Amino acid sequence: MQDKMMDAFSTQTRQMFEPMRKMNSLMLNNMEKMTQYQLEAMKRYSQMGTERIRSATEIDDAESLRDFGTKQAEMMNELSQQMQEDARVMGEMSLQFKSEMEKLFSEAGKKMSEQATSATKSEQPAKATSQSSRKS
Repeated sequence: MQDKMMDAFSTQTRQMFEPMRKMNSLMLNNMEKMTQYQLEAMKRYSQMGTERIRSATEIDDAESLRDFGTKQAEMMNELSQQMQEDARVMGEMSLQFKSEMEKLFSEAGKKMSEQATSATKSEQPAKATSQSSRKS
């Protein structure tokens, strides 16, 4: 009997913590993806900056200065496009995370509702039995 009670307690505890475990896992996975993407973006930006500094050290006459200025404008355009792309990707990741969280909360709410309904149904016959025993 004690084993049955412990098994029931263990099962109920697992059911209670399952939604929190799923949420923590989802949050951790999202944080990991976002961090990885941000590190890659930072690496791209730092490489662009390093290339520009390297190009600046190679300026030795007016023509190379003009070329540097032209490439600087091109690089700024490229940087702007890359930042817009990065913002778009991060936005998509956020929307995906939001969607997954909503799905998780919806499933948890549905499961809780089902459990409450089944608990209510299982209590009703017990009340009827106890009431009929009082009348006798």
